[in-house]
Amino acid sequence: MRKEVDGRGLECPLPVINTKKALEEIKEGIITTVVDNKVAKENIVRFAKSMTYKVSIAESQGNYHIDIFKNQPQMNMDLMDINKKSNRKKELVILISKDCFGDGAKELGEVLMKGYLYTLTEVDPKPKTIMFLNSGVNLVIEGSSSLKNIQKLQENGVEIISCGTCLDYYKIKDKLSVGIIGNMYDIAEKMSNSAKTITL
Repeated sequence: MRKEVDGRGLECPLPVINTKKALEEIKEGIITTVVDNKVAKENIVRFAKSMTYKVSIAESQGNYHIDIFKNQPQMNMDLMDINKKSNRKKELVILISKDCFGDGAKELGEVLMKGYLYTLTEVDPKPKTIMFLNSGVNLVIEGSSSLKNIQKLQENGVEIISCGTCLDYYKIKDKLSVGIIGNMYDIAEKMSNSAKTITL
């Protein structure tokens, strides 16, 4: 069975959610999702790969055609990946929703946030994922005083995800300097599957 999902012009996370619904409606076959921007393409590909489906991408006239093959898992998924997926409940997720720590003086809050992110680079075990949304996305762009610490966390295996809608709202998407752009589906899925979520 082949089915097409038109995700062009839709705000995130609708292209991912509509793709997920289409996959749930078929037992096996190919879902082709068409989107008109790179961020939506990357979000859908990441979602499909997280479900272990084979993915094929073609670009035509500014649109991305993403074929997802249900019940044809990727052959390169090894035992370690399976174990990681089954152990998701043991993982810590940190959600950073503002660019300062606490509700007092902003300058103090900025110093505290920088100190907190530095401390995370020194402690173990490290969180599985850190997600940035709302004004928190200011921490992952060029010029951020916390950028080096966040980059170090990523180098140490921490997944860094920033809200694409938030980056667009603050008009700073082109300044993103670490991690990947995600959407509300990513945020909700990570929070639902973690053992513990810390929100700052």
